[in-house]
Amino acid sequence: MRIALCNEVLAPMDFARQCEIAATLGYQGLEIAPFTLAETPLALTATQRADIRRAASDAGIVVSGLHWLLRQPSGLSITSLDADVRQRTITLMHQQIDLCADLGGSVLVHGSPAQRRLDGIDPQLGRQHAVDAFAAIAEHAHAAGVIYCVEALAPPEADNINTIAQAVTIVQAIDRPALRTMLDCCAAARAESDTIPALLARWLPTGLLAHIQVNDANLRGPGQGALQFADIFRALRQHDYRGWVAVEPFDYQPDGPTCAARAIGYIRGLLEAINPAHGH
Repeated sequence: MRIALCNEVLAPMDFARQCEIAATLGYQGLEIAPFTLAETPLALTATQRADIRRAASDAGIVVSGLHWLLRQPSGLSITSLDADVRQRTITLMHQQIDLCADLGGSVLVHGSPAQRRLDGIDPQLGRQHAVDAFAAIAEHAHAAGVIYCVEALAPPEADNINTIAQAVTIVQAIDRPALRTMLDCCAAARAESDTIPALLARWLPTGLLAHIQVNDANLRGPGQGALQFADIFRALRQHDYRGWVAVEPFDYQPDGPTCAARAIGYIRGLLEAINPAHGH
């Protein structure tokens, strides 16, 4: 497995500096929130996209993928009753796929709880609209060589697709190789009835779970709360997980760079303890 850092942890530093710090700390990639790149990230030119990719390469890391996909522009929704809103959202999802591929990324994480809410919408209809949106981009993701992950998120932020099993239902209904799900530790700790190691044991062997984000249920980085990450990484090792593990705290204590440093040190220590021969 490879360890990435969600790049908003190091914002508002310029991207090249983010890459330098992440590489120095020992991360192998940055998982990018597009809104951190530019006011209108999808308008980045081919040259600008190549420059971003080169900045990562020059620092000795890669862009692992994208997350926080629908934060901007405002007014997006995959569940809306307004067909124009849904189409505008799907168009942006397509554009995000191209951005990810252009930056050399391999995975997109579709969280965006506010843009999937069912407020004022018939739940069955809203959920079908969400399925239709993911179905609309699945072939494009495959053609672009990326994996598009439907993320399960916990209430109250999300009132739709709260568990991995619910995300899997969507993935299996669409049945396209580039559409998968993923596990966010904070969300899973809050919304799932099973432990995170049990979830990994259940879903990793299916091939449907393609990405991991590590954070504590208290919103801080791994090692800054009650979650037992040794058991989580042991489960990843046991099931030979070879994808990205992205560090995604939301509450940066005491600050972003220190949080990033503490997280990677903690994770590397756990991996070394679990299997000294492969800790690095």
